[in-house]
Order: sequence, then structure tokens, then C-alpha cells
Amino acid sequence: MQRAMKTLLPVVVILICFASGSAIAQSGLGIRAGVTADPTQFHFGGHYITKPFFKALSFRPNLEIGFGDNVTTIATNFEVAYSIPIPNSNVSAYFGAGPALLFYNFDDFPDHDTDTGGGFNILIGAEYKHGFFGEFKIGTFDSPDFKFTVGFTFR
Repeated sequence: MQRAMKTLLPVVVILICFASGSAIAQSGLGIRAGVTADPTQFHFGGHYITKPFFKALSFRPNLEIGFGDNVTTIATNFEVAYSIPIPNSNVSAYFGAGPALLFYNFDDFPDHDTDTGGGFNILIGAEYKHGFFGEFKIGTFDSPDFKFTVGFTFR
């Protein structure tokens, strides 16, 4: 796990520095909720999406809190995504990836054990011009194996 953290930290720093100029030109704050597998949880949280900083590539950091499976999860995801407009439609498809920092609080009484880890997510989704979106994520390392999330971005 320490090796993953040593690898994750430089990636997170580079992404934050690279995207910080675009974060000022923020194009939308939003809310999100969904379900995860391994651990089996319901999650909710918030995000923002920057204006594209290179062609159709935007920075999409998000924070999700998950409950269930005798564990509470806090996931901070530093993802970038590339949008592909669908012709003659109000919908765009997108795909992306990015590192994650996760905090787990296990509800095993009386120990209440905690763990911190790094992960990496690969995502694909669709978003409507007016803000509604749905996405699937596959996680590696300490990230949940699978997530399905729906949400809304206020624009």
C-alpha cells in the first residue's frame, strides 16, 4: 500500500497543478449518487467540471461518501475526461480516468479499524447538455471494483 501511495502522490500533484488554471474557469458544480460493488454500498457526493483545458479534455474532481457492507468510504477522485458530442443530439459521451485517494472506516465493533489507500478509476458516461449524467467506473488497487453513478451538474 505504501508503494501505491508513493506512486499516487506525484500523479495527484501533477494533475492538480496542470488543472489549476482551468479550475478558475469552472463550468459547473454538481451532485451525484449511486451504487458500488466491492464494497457493496450506496454513495453520494459532489463534483465540479472545468471548461476544457485541451480540446474536449476537462478536469472532473469529485468527492463521494459511501455507506454499507459494514464500512464507510470517503473517496476523493481526481479524474479527467474527454467529451465526444453526439451529432444532432443534446447528449455527449465521455470517457476518462484518474487517481483516487480513499479512506475506509470499518464498522467492526469494538475495533473500528481504518485504512487509507490509493486507487485508479476508468470511467465512461453520457451527459445531457442541461446537466443530467450517468457514468460507470471500474476501479483498481483500493478503489471499489465497480460504480454506477447518476447526477446533475448545475450550469
